[in-house]
Amino acid sequence: MKYICPLITVADIQRSRWFYEKILAQTVKYDFGENVTFQGDFAIHQQAHFQQLIGSKPVRPGGNNFELYFEHDDINEMVSRLKEHQVEFVHEAREQPWRQMVVRIYDPDMNIVEIGESLGFLCFRLSKDGLTTEEISAAVGIPQEFVKNAVAGFGI
Repeated sequence: MKYICPLITVADIQRSRWFYEKILAQTVKYDFGENVTFQGDFAIHQQAHFQQLIGSKPVRPGGNNFELYFEHDDINEMVSRLKEHQVEFVHEAREQPWRQMVVRIYDPDMNIVEIGESLGFLCFRLSKDGLTTEEISAAVGIPQEFVKNAVAGFGI
């Protein structure tokens, strides 16, 4: 068996597609009408159609028990873009216990979307703040070799 992708149901496929394409800059991989798959392999499915496929069982959006995770290294720029589009925030940018900056928002169907800086950029940022490879490794919980490669990859 091979895992393919997560699929979330949406009330309005066009509204959700616009959100993921225009606000979160995702690219459509396949468009099957009631089902759209994006590069990175996650899909949105028209709720009414999906509900028919599962025998009219109820679909309950907005349970705060699932999120889609994306990475974008300029979190402040992303927060500005989200505010321009009046996106509802779960919370604005905040540092996680492992030092990664993330923001969480709701998509149009109240699914949580997390946007965090990549671990590579996190290592670079902490290095710019003066932390050593060892300190970054301990704070983030990743091997020192990863930290060294990440920092070198961003030009320091």
